[in-house]
Amino acid sequence: MAKKYWLVKSEPEAFSIEDLKKSKKQTTCWDGVRNYQARNFLRDEMKAGDGVLFYHSSTEPAAIVEVCEVAKEGYPDNTQFDPDSHHFFPSATADNPIWYMVDIKFIKEFKTPVTL
Repeated sequence: MAKKYWLVKSEPEAFSIEDLKKSKKQTTCWDGVRNYQARNFLRDEMKAGDGVLFYHSSTEPAAIVEVCEVAKEGYPDNTQFDPDSHHFFPSATADNPIWYMVDIKFIKEFKTPVTL
């Protein structure tokens, strides 16, 4: 099967390329996604080793700033169970999780961001 590439987006003030580079092993979980189609991709389609294009939105210009890869395939997003998280989802349970996340790992920063 061919390697797939995925686009993930973040506002730089929420989580930036610099934050990812400072993360342990330059890897982080991609949590808090609350869109059902995106959840299906996270849960069912994103595979370890797939490419990830990290997109900074709400910047001037909005652009892809780095290449990452999926380091860990989909697993339940723990923020859905945490009542103190703004991603809390009361109907989700450990036996019936609704939201999923993957881990992504930094690979390479673009010298010149790639605009859309």
